[in-house]
Amino acid sequence: MQTSDSLAREGAPYLAKLNDAQRRAAEFGAERPLLVIAGAGSGKTNTLAHRVAHLIVKGADPRRILLMTFSRRASTEMRERVRRICKEALGRRADVLADALTWAGTFHSIGARLLREQAVTIGLDPDFTIHDREDSADLLNLVRHDLGLSKTEKRFPGKGTCLAIYSRAVNSEAPLDQVLGKAFPWCAGWADALKKLFAAYVEAKQAQNVLDYDDLLLYWAQMMQESALAAELGGRFDHVLVDEYQDTNRLQASILLGLKPDGRGLTAVGDDAQSIYAFRAAEVRNILDFPAKFTPPAEIVTLERNYRSTQPILEAANGVIARAQERFTKNLWTERTSAERPALVVVREEADQANFVAEKVLEARETGMRLKDQAVLFRAAHHSGPLEVELTRRNIPFVKFGGLKFLDSAHVKDVLAFLRFAQNPRDRISGFRLLQLLPGVGPAAARKILDRIAADSAPFDALAALPAPAKTGAHWGGLVEILRAPSGWPSDLARAKTWYEPHLDRLHEDSVTRKIDLAQLEVIAANYPSREKFLTELTLDPPDATSAEAGPPLRDEDYLILSTIHSAKGQEWKSVFVLNVVDGCIPSDLATGTRAEIEEERRLLYVAMTRAKDHLRLITPQRFFTHGQHSRGDRHVYAARSRFIPTEMLGSFDTIGWPAVRADETGPALQTPVDLRARMRGMWK
Repeated sequence: MQTSDSLAREGAPYLAKLNDAQRRAAEFGAERPLLVIAGAGSGKTNTLAHRVAHLIVKGADPRRILLMTFSRRASTEMRERVRRICKEALGRRADVLADALTWAGTFHSIGARLLREQAVTIGLDPDFTIHDREDSADLLNLVRHDLGLSKTEKRFPGKGTCLAIYSRAVNSEAPLDQVLGKAFPWCAGWADALKKLFAAYVEAKQAQNVLDYDDLLLYWAQMMQESALAAELGGRFDHVLVDEYQDTNRLQASILLGLKPDGRGLTAVGDDAQSIYAFRAAEVRNILDFPAKFTPPAEIVTLERNYRSTQPILEAANGVIARAQERFTKNLWTERTSAERPALVVVREEADQANFVAEKVLEARETGMRLKDQAVLFRAAHHSGPLEVELTRRNIPFVKFGGLKFLDSAHVKDVLAFLRFAQNPRDRISGFRLLQLLPGVGPAAARKILDRIAADSAPFDALAALPAPAKTGAHWGGLVEILRAPSGWPSDLARAKTWYEPHLDRLHEDSVTRKIDLAQLEVIAANYPSREKFLTELTLDPPDATSAEAGPPLRDEDYLILSTIHSAKGQEWKSVFVLNVVDGCIPSDLATGTRAEIEEERRLLYVAMTRAKDHLRLITPQRFFTHGQHSRGDRHVYAARSRFIPTEMLGSFDTIGWPAVRADETGPALQTPVDLRARMRGMWK
C-alpha cells in the first residue's frame, strides 16, 4: 500500500494530498491517451479535477480544454474543484483561469452548443428547439397516426416503444433489424413499417425545426465524419477529458475518436465494474477496448485505494466482481478496518424483510445515526412496495428516488410549451399542447390552427388574423398579444406564467401546490442569460423532483433514502440495505437471456454493495411476490440466494436469520410447496 508522502516534494505541492496512483494520473502528459480505471470510492472526481488543474497550472489554455461529465451538477462541482486547486497553486490568477474553462458540461449540452455554432454550416436553423422525451414521443405518435400505423390489423408498437427503438438504434449505431432482434424481439415483424415511420419522423423534425435528445449526439457524430469539420472541431481543443466513460454509448465513443483520432490529449476516466446502463445503450466495450484503439496503446492507471467503505465490505464486493467474465483487474483496499462483516440476512418473505429494515433503521437512529445516512436499495422500483407500507405505518419518513422528474409534471410542461412555441412557432408539438390549454380548443381545432399558420413567414401575425375560436373568450387575445409582443428574459417566463395561472386554476384542483413549482421555475430561470439557454439546459439536465413527487418531506428534516440501484450510483451512505438479493430479482429474471445481461446484473450488485461506508446488509427473502411475469400472473415464488454470492463466498458474510429462520439456511424455503387442492380433486377420480 503506497502513500503519496514520497511524492510531496519539490514542485506541485497542490498534488501532495493525492496518493501515488492518483498523482500519476494527474501528472501524466498529453503525448499518449490515458485511461484511468477508478474503482468505487477511489477519489475519481478529485483525481480528474487535479488533472485538469495541473494542465492549467503547467500552461494549458483553459479555453482549449474540453471536459465532459454525465450531469450538469458533476460539471459544476468539477469546475469548482479545479478553481480551488488552481487557487492553491496560482493565487489570485486562478479565478481568471478557472472562469476560462468554458467548455465543461455534459455530452448533450456540449453537443447543443456546437450545433448552434455550426447550424448554418450543417443546414440547421440556429433557432431550433429541443424536445424532451415526452414531446419526442408525442411527435412520433402524430407521424405514426398520419401514416395509418395506429389503425393496423395487428397492434403496432406504441409511441413509447417506437421512440425507445429509434433511440437505441441511433445511440448504439446498430442496424434496426439487429436492435429489434436483440432488445425488442416482439416488434421484429414491424421492421419495414418502423423504418418508414422513423424516416417520416426525421422529416417532421426538420420541417418543424426541432431536434430530439438523440439528435444532439447524432448530428455531432455526423459532423465528425466530415474531414474539414472534424479537423476544425478537434483542433479547437488541446485536451479532451471524459468522465464516467463506462456509461458512454457507441455514438459518444465515435465522437471522442473523431475529436482525437490519434489519442493525443485524450483522457477517459471510469470503471468497467460500474457499467450498469445498457438499457440506455451504454456499451461496456467502450472502456474495455479503449487502450487498443490507439497506437501505441493508451496508458492505464488504476485507482484501487478506497476512501469510502470498510475493508470487510470491500472484500465481499471484490469477491462478487472477481467472478466477472471480462474486466480490468483491480482489488479495492482501504485503511478503514472494522470487525463487522457485511450481513446476509435470510427472511421468510417480503413482510419480514420490511419489518427487519424498519426495525434496524430505528435502532440505528436511536444510536445517533440520522435516517438520511441510511439507504435501502433495490433492483426495480416496485420491490420497495411492502417496505413503503411498513415505513408509513411506523411513521418513518422516507424519500424515494426514481420517481417523476420535475419536467414530467403537466403544469411545468404547459409553461415550457408556451416558451418553446414562442421561441420556435414551427414547433408543432409545443403549439399543439399550448393551444389546447384554451377552453373550447380540442385536438382537431388545434391542428387546424397550426396548419393555417405553418406556411406563413410571420406565423404569429397569421395567428392574430384568425378569428378567435368559440368559447375561448379573452384568453385567445391574451395569448396572441403575448406571443406577438417583444419581451426580454426572464420577463418572458413571468408573462407566460401570468397568462397560464387562470388555466392552472381551471384545470387542476391542487393549483396552489403546482404554483409553488412555477415559482421554483422562475427562480431557476433567473440563473440563465436567455430563453434559448434556459430551454436547452433545462431539457438536457432537469431538476430531480416536483413538490408532489419524491421531494423531501415537508415536515421532517430527516428521512430515510429509498432508491433503485441505478439511481444510487455515485452516492454513499453509512448504512445500506439491499432488498431481494435472490435469483429472479438480482439478477432480474428479465435480464438473464444473454451472458452480457447477466454480467451487467453482477455489476449492479457490486454497485449496490460499494455504496455502503460502515454497514451493509443483503436481504434474501425465501419467497417474494411477482407482478404479472410472463403468462402466469401475480404470484408468490420461492427464491434462492443470488447466484452472484456462491457458497464459497459465504465466509465474507455474517449469515443470520430473521426473525426465526435458521442462520445456516440460505437457499430456498424450508419446505417444498405442495398443492393440496390437486390432491383433493384427485380423491374423487
